[in-house]
Amino acid sequence: MRLAELGGQCHCAVTYFDISGIMEIEAALACLAALSQPTRLEAFRLLVRHEPKGLPAGDIARALCVPQNTLSAHLNVLSQARLVVSARNGRSIVYRADLARLNALARFLAEDCCGSAACAPADSLSHIKCESPQ
Repeated sequence: MRLAELGGQCHCAVTYFDISGIMEIEAALACLAALSQPTRLEAFRLLVRHEPKGLPAGDIARALCVPQNTLSAHLNVLSQARLVVSARNGRSIVYRADLARLNALARFLAEDCCGSAACAPADSLSHIKCESPQ
């Protein structure tokens, strides 16, 4: 763990736990870096809108007007940050947003909201459930 000097006090990096394991500062930074590019952010938001079914890579490329090889590189970055998961369906690869990872990132970012005073629990996003529109 690294130490940071803030306001004359020494603070240790804190480890954050989520359903799938551990959310540390490095993992949060990887997620934020992956989402910091416009095409990747739009791809991720598109996949969130299509949960829980997901979308084939070709449909994502068409929706975003991005060449498939370019999209593949973007999806690889999102996959490495564990923000998206993929599964083969015949000849297509279907991508889905990892909502548990998104929830862990949101909890990580809001962990110290309200100056640690009593407020909404850090996992208040966990009540969001995606349901199929059909």
